Amino acid sequence: MAEKTIRLTQFSHGGGCGCKIAPAVLSELLADTPLRAIPKELLVGSENADDAAVYQLNEEQAIVATTDFFTPIVDDPRDFGRIAATNALSDIYAMGGRPIMALALVGMPLDKLPLEVIREILAGGESVCAEAGIPIAGGHSIDVLEPIYGLVALGLVHPRRVKRNSDARAGDTLILGKPLGVGILSAALKKGLLTPAGYAAMIRHTTRLNTPGARLAELDGVHAMTDVTGFGLAGHLLEICRASSLSATIGFAGLPLIAEAVSLVQEGISTGASTRNWAGYGSEVALPAGAPEWQQKLLADPQTSGGLLISCRPDAEAAVLDELRRGGFDEARAIGRLEAGPPRLRVT
Repeated sequence: MAEKTIRLTQFSHGGGCGCKIAPAVLSELLADTPLRAIPKELLVGSENADDAAVYQLNEEQAIVATTDFFTPIVDDPRDFGRIAATNALSDIYAMGGRPIMALALVGMPLDKLPLEVIREILAGGESVCAEAGIPIAGGHSIDVLEPIYGLVALGLVHPRRVKRNSDARAGDTLILGKPLGVGILSAALKKGLLTPAGYAAMIRHTTRLNTPGARLAELDGVHAMTDVTGFGLAGHLLEICRASSLSATIGFAGLPLIAEAVSLVQEGISTGASTRNWAGYGSEVALPAGAPEWQQKLLADPQTSGGLLISCRPDAEAAVLDELRRGGFDEARAIGRLEAGPPRLRVT
């Protein structure tokens, strides 16, 4: 079959969320973007690097809108479609919403990929949307040099349950829903060094929908949420710190990590994106004296379809972890805390 002979990753210069524009470059690009005629109904825009825009419709409903797409992170076309769709829908859950529909974004090199491969990519995305209980109601497609797939995702949330980066509070506990290391696994895959068990772990984590986000938003003790994607744990946690004017402390030994990713990064395997990420925000991160470089690589490792990062009152920690584990996130754990101070991250 054609699917077995074509490696999708050979067409992409980067893979998954690792092909995001580096945070420092993105900040420079957006620095002078004017914000004009912002209606009061726009509850969340681009001001605090939140995961999606939120527009209030009435007293009980606000619409959550987001888009995400990228080049292949794996070679199997159905898996690529599943990962991309799961990643796109995650932004809805990270805002506390529930998805209601999606539009497909499709860019394919039609002279290089057989139609059956493209159909498999689309089928993978559709299967995830079916799992989420929503339709793909349309979309847009173009002929391009690299395969690109993703979604425009729309959802609903109660206006008082929107979870913004700016709503975290000093004293909050930080909880991470998925283990880190997906970017390292993807780098090993491209080098032909990933084991079958490592690939299975990669697919398991990247195709698990962050559905608990909508239920977590209903807990009084949950103040802020985001999902950890292309900028790595350190980058997305710093976004919360900046938006909320707080400092964060996490313990490296307490982080949930994918075991094979740890072994691989200790052998020197990582993505170029982790280096670009660290160049953008490493000055805001304090590591322990003598910390090995591989720990830095894991903190900056781009996570495709990563876990929810939740800021909650300490007395809500058990309820948050229970909700995550009921959703199948058995490796979720508390990783640190937020406190008063300048927006920085300290790793112990």
